[in-house]
Amino acid sequence: MVIFTVAPFALKFYSIPIEEFSFMDASVADLIEEFFSQYHVRKYSKGQILIFNGDGGDIVYNIVSGRVKQYDVTYRGDEVILNVYKPPAFFPMSLAINHGENVYIYEAETDIEVRLAPASKVVAFLKANPTVMFDLLGRLYRGVDGMLGRMAYLMGGSAKGRLMYELLIACRRFGEKNLNNGYALMMHEADLGARAGLSRETVSREMKKLVNENLVTLSKGEIVIKDVAAFEVKLGQVF
Repeated sequence: MVIFTVAPFALKFYSIPIEEFSFMDASVADLIEEFFSQYHVRKYSKGQILIFNGDGGDIVYNIVSGRVKQYDVTYRGDEVILNVYKPPAFFPMSLAINHGENVYIYEAETDIEVRLAPASKVVAFLKANPTVMFDLLGRLYRGVDGMLGRMAYLMGGSAKGRLMYELLIACRRFGEKNLNNGYALMMHEADLGARAGLSRETVSREMKKLVNENLVTLSKGEIVIKDVAAFEVKLGQVF
């Protein structure tokens, strides 16, 4: 008889300081700003779609302010958010480099300002600036790590674990740190559900559990993780 054992879930993914998650070297940011500043700024309102399913990759968008979400729609009509971009991100680089056809939708999650550059010019810029290319590669790999973690929770985790994981990711990227090792996050339950693959009703139910366990507080659309370290430990136990 062969017996398989599964090691307890390790919190290695959370050993990276939250502040480091979205860090970009100032020199790289300056190079990106210098390149895209030659193009005019355009404004889009929240909810406007920048790139539709089936569009080509002739244009690259550089975010000046606001956030853009990349998502797909299931056969049931449910929105599944795959990624969210914030300044100074530029996208869709997979299309620009590989010349494929887009299968996702890119939409302004907030009011945004963006610059539009020809994809061929952006690719040439990356080839001429290996530090920017290396930074892009590093952020890509961090994104892959995040997606692998999300897959682990989607495949083997509970609804509670999936929600907690998405809350931590959102805090890393968009939260504001307070003085008590906590983070405040402005995000609606519907958006969290789209990220975690959960219905709004399920998010609401699981969020109440987190509130009752004194892990989060809710106030007028603001979610506060009271102690990130304690939250991470709890997530490891849930998984």
